[in-house]
Amino acid sequence: MLRAGSAVTCIACMNLLPSRMGVKFRVPLQKLHPLSRAIQHRYSSNNNQQRPPHCSAARHYTSLSRLPMRPHKSRSGGHGYQQHRSFWVARLAARLLKLRYILLGSAVGGGYTAKKTYDEWKDMFPDMSQYTWIVPDFVWELSENIDLDKLASALPELEKIAKLLPDMEKIGENFTFLKSLLSTGLGSEVNGASGLHLLLETTGESTLRVTDVPPTSAAMSDSSDKQFKKSYDKEKIDQLQEELLRTQSKYQRMLERLEKENKELRKVVLQKDEKGIHQRNVKKSLIDMYSEVLDILSFYDSNYNTQDHLPRVVVVGDQSAGKTSVLEMIAQARIFPRGSGEMMTRSPVKVTLSEGPHHVAIFKDSTREFDLGKEEDLAALRHEIELRMRKSVKEGQTVSPETISLSVKGPGIQRMVLVDLPGVISTVTAGMAADTKETIFSISKAYMQNPNAIILCIQDGSVDAERSIVTDLVSQMDPQGKRTIFVLTKVDLAEKNLASPSRIQQIVEGKLFPMKALGYFAVVTGKGSSNESIDSIKDYEEDFFQKSRLLRDGMLKAHQVTTKNLSLAVSDCFWKMVRESVEQQADVFKASRFNLETEWKNNYPRLRELDRNELYEKAKNEILDEVISLSQVTPKHWESILQKKLWERVSTHVIENIYLPAAQTMNSGTFNTTVDIKLKQWTDKQLPHKALEVAWETLQEEFARFMAEYKGKDQDDIFDKLKEAVKDESIKRHKWNERAMDSLRVIQHNALEDCSITDKPQWDAAIQFMEETLQSRLKDTDSIIADMVGPDWKQRWLSWTNRTPEQHIRNETKNELERVLKLHEDHTAYLANDEVTTVRKNLEARGVDVDPVLIKDTWHQLYRRHFLQKALLHCNLCRRGFYYYQRHFVDSELECNDVVLFWRIQRMLAITANTLRQQLTNTEVRRLEKNVKEVLEDFGEDTEKKVQLITGRRVQLAEDLKKVREIQEKLEAFIEALHKEK
Repeated sequence: MLRAGSAVTCIACMNLLPSRMGVKFRVPLQKLHPLSRAIQHRYSSNNNQQRPPHCSAARHYTSLSRLPMRPHKSRSGGHGYQQHRSFWVARLAARLLKLRYILLGSAVGGGYTAKKTYDEWKDMFPDMSQYTWIVPDFVWELSENIDLDKLASALPELEKIAKLLPDMEKIGENFTFLKSLLSTGLGSEVNGASGLHLLLETTGESTLRVTDVPPTSAAMSDSSDKQFKKSYDKEKIDQLQEELLRTQSKYQRMLERLEKENKELRKVVLQKDEKGIHQRNVKKSLIDMYSEVLDILSFYDSNYNTQDHLPRVVVVGDQSAGKTSVLEMIAQARIFPRGSGEMMTRSPVKVTLSEGPHHVAIFKDSTREFDLGKEEDLAALRHEIELRMRKSVKEGQTVSPETISLSVKGPGIQRMVLVDLPGVISTVTAGMAADTKETIFSISKAYMQNPNAIILCIQDGSVDAERSIVTDLVSQMDPQGKRTIFVLTKVDLAEKNLASPSRIQQIVEGKLFPMKALGYFAVVTGKGSSNESIDSIKDYEEDFFQKSRLLRDGMLKAHQVTTKNLSLAVSDCFWKMVRESVEQQADVFKASRFNLETEWKNNYPRLRELDRNELYEKAKNEILDEVISLSQVTPKHWESILQKKLWERVSTHVIENIYLPAAQTMNSGTFNTTVDIKLKQWTDKQLPHKALEVAWETLQEEFARFMAEYKGKDQDDIFDKLKEAVKDESIKRHKWNERAMDSLRVIQHNALEDCSITDKPQWDAAIQFMEETLQSRLKDTDSIIADMVGPDWKQRWLSWTNRTPEQHIRNETKNELERVLKLHEDHTAYLANDEVTTVRKNLEARGVDVDPVLIKDTWHQLYRRHFLQKALLHCNLCRRGFYYYQRHFVDSELECNDVVLFWRIQRMLAITANTLRQQLTNTEVRRLEKNVKEVLEDFGEDTEKKVQLITGRRVQLAEDLKKVREIQEKLEAFIEALHKEK
């Protein structure tokens, strides 16, 4: 709307400004309308033919340059007065005609500009044809009943309307008369012209210049008259400039109001579309489809030279240069964590901007929507982004290459994909990892080396340009500047602090930095307060540039300022790059897909293409089937292995701590008392715990055995690592029911208290159990003694081996102790001190120096063998002792209390095994199955765990093939939608 004001001013100034006054001023923030150029050229197209040779500085001339050449007349007497009088007449005529030309220019320029603005806004409105059903039917019926042709014929014809407009021929005649009047009134020849010069160069600069042609010596007036005219003309020019600024402000406000109305209208349309009017499915937006492709690529491990070269806007800059603030202005919300001088961006943040009815933000892996119009949601969003950044940073690091994906929608937001990178630093400070600087450079280069990435280079305008690091980095990645947009932030501080404002002009013209760029922009992102809203920052930015001398003096151009212009330029550049490169990238992925499919057919022709997730599901079903097979184990098998393992675990304690001490007693009463006490202590403290350990180990072994022996037709070796990990983790998590120990203790205690053997088979079974146990112990003891004394004479001759000195000493000690046992067959289990001394002296007499500890150790093994041999003989005697047992060994010298002890142990083992078997089959197997399911669920949610446990070229090839297919399909869908939008 500002163009109308510009066009009006061009005509008015051409008729008012004197010919010899040269003034240059600019219209801030807006370009003059092309109509102004057309009107100005109408009066200045023929000036070059009459230009005198010495007036080369004048570029354009007004119609005043066509004044007739008159001879020079000397000013004297009445003639001078007449000339002076004619000059004031001409000035008076010019004032009278001023209003006419203002009205004429306003009518023509305003009408043209209004029509063009109307057409532009009409094109911006959405297609409302699909919403015609909203209009009630009676409206359409009304249009059918009204004859529009008759209504049109009743309107006045265009010829009649044209008669109401001013007569342009008469205006031209009046203007010619004014020229002749002015030329007649002037006392000297006038060579030159004055007019409005519209300078529209390639950069889009809009300037208003009044050219000046130096007068010839014949046209020189006296000094007082010249000074008066200059002061008068300057006053008029100041008034005209103020009028221009007021007109510009007026139309600027009108434009803003129209934009606001359009934004509200689009919001209403989008809201209705979102609710599903016509009950149709709402398709994904173009930018959302493109963002999905980028999300897939961010997790795709590129092979076969298939690289991600799809466009996105990469935001780079020095730390605290204002990168995040610029991004927030484009997104129209304060969405990022803020800090004072510290590093806040610790990982790349991909922001997908799109238009929508509501201003909301949502993470790619979440369903929660953050309402950006509410301060509490904004605070929650900033906190969530900060948590995700810190979570992505590994221990001992400061920054992370992992990308956080975020979508922001809202009315009037430009569609594009931006990636905010950590700020480039020059020095690693305290608290940072030593490689932080190199890591940030590596992350930045990885994104910028994409040949289709648009680099948004952010430079802090409030600091010296020589301190910038990012400009050198950008110039290395894009030396020709074909995909770089330079943004100078904090221009308000730069204008305030810089002694030479022209330095800013050098920056935005690309003359100060060695880097090149597609465009240069200057923005203001607030006053530095974290509490400022986006609207207040916009108002401050617009107000600053309205008053800034940088724009007023032509150091900055209108299209180079404000984040709004920046956002439009970046969005246009982004979509241009997308349209130019997306089909080429689709062809690259198509070729990659062909290569992968060919490799699969050649290497795995009979296997389905199962990716890691599908293979995991298959392995999961196999493992659950193997767990269920535990319930098919027979009770007899459970009890057999439980009883065997439990006796192996407790047999040493029974022999060493219960049977041997009780056997040293003198009579049966003392033996039974000792046994009862030892068994009670054992049951209270150790036996239940040992039994549960045995049961748990048995369950683990059976579970592992079934997983190892399970061989179905679909068995795959690729699952072995996963199965082992699931087994270990399930066993680690499984805990036996704590209440089972208490109930088991009671059962075992009752079983050991029972001393009544009811029949002969039980007696025989106890004899057999005792004999097997004693023989096993005797065999172990003989083996220990053989290792102590070394090979005997037969082994030495046959195997050609000799005893060591220690074995020789032990052999001599063994021989001496065996003599003691032969003399005292009923010797106790321990040697007395005097007996130890006697043995040592006897050995010393034979030249063997022996330690008392070695004597006792050797005696323990010899006595143990002697005791076990006697116990076996007694066991054989007790085979016929069941009759005496029933009579309680009355009138009999045979006492078989040790057989009763082994019967009690054997019965306790059977009852314990039965109890544990019931607990295993009824409770623990089910709990183990539940643990296995939980472990499988946890592993299924842990991507890294699955990558570790399911590996191999076959898996990786299937993964790559699936990803490439998905990317290609989504790219083709996006390209199709992109062509439809065109």
